Amino acid sequence: MTIHIENLKFQAIIGILDFERLAPQDIVVNLEINYEYKDSFINYADVADTVEDEMKKNKFLLIEDALRVISQKLKKKFPLINTLNLKISKPSILPHATVSVSDFYNFQS
Repeated sequence: MTIHIENLKFQAIIGILDFERLAPQDIVVNLEINYEYKDSFINYADVADTVEDEMKKNKFLLIEDALRVISQKLKKKFPLINTLNLKISKPSILPHATVSVSDFYNFQS
């Protein structure tokens, strides 16, 4: 099974620039989770809440750090996850572009 969460929008403090540390900015998260569905499922609403809560709680300096921490948190909370494709975007930081960083995590051993 594959869970897709697209355009999860909220505000959080993230960034290294002085003004980014003062007030929350727009964040957009897209993710894809692959897992083997048998008798248990992954609740996508819980996944979305986990991502948003972690972003708001941690006030990351770098998107790269947010990706690492959130991927680990998701795997710990939802051990059925086999792979995760996670992308975090800051649509308002540049006037004419959306900046994003993404990574792919393979938790299968």
